[in-house]
Amino acid sequence: MHNELTQKDLQMMKEEMDYRRITLRPQLLEAVKEARGFGDLSENFEYKAAKQEKNRNEGRIRFLENMIKTAVVVSDASAEDAVGLYDKVTVYIEEDDETETYQVVTTMRQDALHGLISKESPVGKALLGKKAGDRVHIQVNDSYGYDVVIRNIEKAQDDGSVPLNSY
Repeated sequence: MHNELTQKDLQMMKEEMDYRRITLRPQLLEAVKEARGFGDLSENFEYKAAKQEKNRNEGRIRFLENMIKTAVVVSDASAEDAVGLYDKVTVYIEEDDETETYQVVTTMRQDALHGLISKESPVGKALLGKKAGDRVHIQVNDSYGYDVVIRNIEKAQDDGSVPLNSY
């Protein structure tokens, strides 16, 4: 599987990986070494917690390495009047008589609870490339879909403002 990421995503992932390798790894190794000196390892909570944190960091490094290795670089450019990556889109949901604002992002930056929707999601796929005033049908699954009207598109100024999700 390939992950579609922008050049900015890759840069941020490499920076995080460098931080985790150069700065965080030595700190965590020192914490494990220090906790090991607290006594019996079978009953040493500090040691177990330090090992878990070290292992979590190593897992994140492996995850980032794999994402970078399998990434397909996509452009974040879009037409001036159309929805593109990192743009904030205000839509009117006819069915619910509500207005929502979303920001279309790559999968690495998605956070639906904060309005950051993936370009691969049903909403993201439906909105990309559309213009203000367009009525868009969002097909959630085989049996359910709904219509929205794009009210406003706020073009992204700096795509680095959306943080990567870290696990």
